[in-house]
Amino acid sequence: MAGFRSLARQVRDPGCDTALRRYALRKCLERFAPYGHRATWDHLCRRHGFGPEDREADPSRLVAALDELEAARRVWLAYEEEFAERRRREKHDGLRRPDGLDEWHRGIWGGNGVARCDDPAHHPAEPLPEVVGRLVAALRRDPGEHCPVCAGPRIEWRDGPADEPWLGPACEDCGVLIPRAVLTPRALARTRGAGTARLASVA
Repeated sequence: MAGFRSLARQVRDPGCDTALRRYALRKCLERFAPYGHRATWDHLCRRHGFGPEDREADPSRLVAALDELEAARRVWLAYEEEFAERRRREKHDGLRRPDGLDEWHRGIWGGNGVARCDDPAHHPAEPLPEVVGRLVAALRRDPGEHCPVCAGPRIEWRDGPADEPWLGPACEDCGVLIPRAVLTPRALARTRGAGTARLASVA
C-alpha cells in the first residue's frame, strides 16, 4: 500500500495522466484527511476549483490542493511528535494512566479526522493548515468555552456509543466535532443540556 509521500509524488508527476494524478490525490486522503475523507475532498475541490468527479482537472489545481493538504499534515505531525515525547516523559515518570485528551488522540492517530465534520458539505472555509493550527493550539492550552476552530459559541451534543471518538460536542457554525478535552466542564454541561432540551422539544 502506497504511503502519503509516494502518492504525493504521483500527484506532482507530469508524466502521469491527469486521471491518475487526481486518483493519487484522493488516495492521499486515506492517509490524512482533517475533516474526514468526504468533507476534506469537498473542501479541496471548492478551494481549488475542480469538481468532485472531474477526471480531467487542471493538474496545477491538483498540485495546489496537495500543497494545502501537505502543509496541514506538517502542522499535525509536528504536534504528534510533541505529543509522543510528552507521553514518553510521563511514562518515565510513572504516569501510566492516559487522560481524556490521550484517549481522543489515540482514535485519530495520523490526523485522519482530527477536525472531523459529519456533514461533508459543512466545514470551515479557511485553509486546512490554519484550521489544524487552531485546533493544535487549543490542545496545548487550558480548556475553553467556545469552538477552538471558529470561536463560535453554538455547540451541540451528538449522541452515540460512549467509545466513539467522533461523537460528542460539535460546532453548529463551522461543523467541526470538538475534542471534549478542549472544552471546560461548564461548556460541556451546557452543551449536553442544550442537546437534551432539543430532544425533549422534538418528542
